[in-house]
Amino acid sequence: MRVRNLGILAHVDAGKTTLTERILFATGMTHKKGEVHDGTTVTDFDPQERDRGITIFAAAVSCDWAGHRLNLIDTPGHVDFSDEVERSLRVLDGAVAVFDGVAGVEPQSEAVWRAADRYGVPRIAFVNKLDRAGASLPAVVESIREKLDVVPLVVQLPIGSEGSFRGVVDLVRMRTMTWVDGVMSEESDTSVETRAARRALEEQVAAMHPAALEELGGISDDTLRTALRDLTAGGEATVVLCGSAYRNKGIEPLLDAIVDYLPAPTGDAENDLAALVFKVHTTRTGRLTYLRLYDGAIAKGDTVWDAGSGRTERIARILRVQADRHTEIDRAVAGDIVAVAGVKSAQVGATFSTRARPVTLEAPRITEPLVSVAVEARTRLDAQRLPQALAALAEEDPSLSVRVDAETGQTLLSGLGELHLEVAVEKLRQRTGLTVTTGRPQVAYRETVRSGVTGLLYRHVKQDGGAGQFAHVVLDVAPGEGFTFRSAVTGGRVPAEYIRAVEAGCREALATGPLGGHPVVGLRVTLTDGQTHPKDSSELAFRTAGKLGLRAALRACAIDVLEPVAEVTVSAPAETLGAVLGDLAARRGQVTDSAVRTVTALVPLAELFGYATRLLSRTHGRGTFTTRPAGYRPAA
Repeated sequence: MRVRNLGILAHVDAGKTTLTERILFATGMTHKKGEVHDGTTVTDFDPQERDRGITIFAAAVSCDWAGHRLNLIDTPGHVDFSDEVERSLRVLDGAVAVFDGVAGVEPQSEAVWRAADRYGVPRIAFVNKLDRAGASLPAVVESIREKLDVVPLVVQLPIGSEGSFRGVVDLVRMRTMTWVDGVMSEESDTSVETRAARRALEEQVAAMHPAALEELGGISDDTLRTALRDLTAGGEATVVLCGSAYRNKGIEPLLDAIVDYLPAPTGDAENDLAALVFKVHTTRTGRLTYLRLYDGAIAKGDTVWDAGSGRTERIARILRVQADRHTEIDRAVAGDIVAVAGVKSAQVGATFSTRARPVTLEAPRITEPLVSVAVEARTRLDAQRLPQALAALAEEDPSLSVRVDAETGQTLLSGLGELHLEVAVEKLRQRTGLTVTTGRPQVAYRETVRSGVTGLLYRHVKQDGGAGQFAHVVLDVAPGEGFTFRSAVTGGRVPAEYIRAVEAGCREALATGPLGGHPVVGLRVTLTDGQTHPKDSSELAFRTAGKLGLRAALRACAIDVLEPVAEVTVSAPAETLGAVLGDLAARRGQVTDSAVRTVTALVPLAELFGYATRLLSRTHGRGTFTTRPAGYRPAA
């Protein structure tokens, strides 16, 4: 069976999960339409998702349409769970980007779109909620064009608007489709308006595709579909469809578009194995490891090679995933997305291959944590179990990290935001029964070099009886992007293996800065000279010299503390915007844009704890806001 691996992407509340539910219903995989507000959806099966009414964890489901298996991943829309989206995008061949018919491109819509750009994932767009008051397909299309910098190719036009929206005109097949009580009716449409819209679409496509250009004046439906598929695959344009998922309108033509325009997976089951681990999930019955197979095949009982760790893993069972339900299968092949049981230690980002032909696939990007909370167990027994329980959380979600503060001895759990950490701690309680308390959230500060030093000499000499340690390094430190290390040593004064050891030591030194013990970013280190001892020099000695030498150099540099900032977009009644602006100013916010009912500002993340409650008070319960990370800036 032919396959499509795709994700459903959007800003929170744009209708992703409802769309997924309607797809499952339309394809016959479910016989009742699940509703987010009722807590009856297939993909939002976690208790926290149902309680909160949002998607938190990416969920995979499969269904069949027109002779194709569609493997869908419904992804979170909230910014705190953006890494869950990243891990999904890494293994997808295509995606449906869902946009609210009133709001258009929202902050997280743009963020997930850019993430899909990074992974080269072709997309089609579905403008949802056209039955809402104020919905406008042309306005959303213009928003897509301006904010996402893409060429939108509108292949459907709405029939009716807002409350009277009842169907769409398909400009590719030249037909109208209307829905009454969820039942679709269709008929040919050759009206003057539809022919004019089709002609405009043809001209737009012909300007970008040579085969369509050759037929301009009478492009066939097949040529038009081929051109749209090619433009989608190449990222040159985005096909735009429309409908109302909640009202069950526009689902069948969207499914046709998924088959027509999104690419099939490449790879060959006869090739050597290449599979990527993109998710780890612990269930009551054991550990499940989610794989995307790019080449080759796996069968129950196979042994695979984890190239990164240098370990073998045994595939005890292979499962076809349907959200929280699983069907056991004997074999999976290139293009499949499956879960496997029996894998004991492989982490997210690991590559499975054969030991004879090891390969390493690109791992998903992991965002550095921005917010931390202290986690403390209430009883001695719980305190003994807490480290292992937290380690299991971080294994499932690599954007969580756990460390012990050297000064206070507190266990700190770090993540991407307040909600991220709140969900993680609640998950910890539900899964393990641990009684834990958490402290006030703290942001993850960084330290950076404002002005550096040159020629800092550091000698590491240790003699305590047996073999000694000797390493002499000279370092230059300057501001830079991220962290870069290079050697300018000439004449072989420091052997290559010792140079690598110095770099490793420098990287260790970045963990704690001289001002507040925060991680150090934004510097360039150059090893300019060094000296060895014929007996006492070793990689360990030079690694230690690199670590301690860079720490000494940083103490001599001018250092700034950086704090994370967020772009905050507030929507509120016009009469309350003065109060909103005053509150943002009090939170050290810098307004970057304002309109009649919206304000956008850059605000230190530390100032946003508890902002939701404050905004409701300032706007008499009518204000809403969205945030997205906007990098770091010097702390005030």
